[in-house]
Amino acid sequence: MKFSKAGLALLKKSEGFRGRTYLDANGIATIGYGHRQMHPNSFPDGVTPDLAEHILSCDVDEAEEAVERLVKVPLTQGQFDALVDFTYNLGSGRLEQSTLLKDLNAGLYEAAARQLLIWDEAAGHEIAALKERREAEFALWRGNGE
Repeated sequence: MKFSKAGLALLKKSEGFRGRTYLDANGIATIGYGHRQMHPNSFPDGVTPDLAEHILSCDVDEAEEAVERLVKVPLTQGQFDALVDFTYNLGSGRLEQSTLLKDLNAGLYEAAARQLLIWDEAAGHEIAALKERREAEFALWRGNGE
């Protein structure tokens, strides 16, 4: 399964584009569409929109692969998109260790969907933008859900 245009639109809206390095809510150096800069990949001169799109595509591929690897039950397009966006934002490690994944792989689709909504904090504080993003993921999940 591939990330849909609706999923990508949510991701890009949630992340926004920044051509210069900035610190995200957790203090991690980030650039483009929410790309976390890990040594040795840094962009001291910033990134162009085209380069940011390329990096985004590579990062989305990684998130898609993680969802495909970790989820053991069938998904609708909306569920897949919500999980790819979630994984892009939080990382595959968080998905792998989450109650969301445990519920989903147990076939508890509704419980898994509700788990999306609790991931709205950064650095121990509720973040309005994360709350909005999780609600959008939930809507995506439910809009194409079972």
